Amino acid sequence: MSETNTRKPNRLIHEKSPYLLQHAYNPVDWFPWGPKAFQKAQREGKPVFLSIGYS
Repeated sequence: MSETNTRKPNRLIHEKSPYLLQHAYNPVDWFPWGPKAFQKAQREGKPVFLSIGYS
């Protein structure tokens, strides 16, 4: 069994982007860009950490 099959996916598992899907099994609770991410940040008084990818 591969490592990705033993870990729970994060919210990115529902995205269509191949880049985002690559990170669906990261141990970070990533949010895709959208209102839910900003609502949670505001509710918890936390900043938004934005990842724009890498090459």
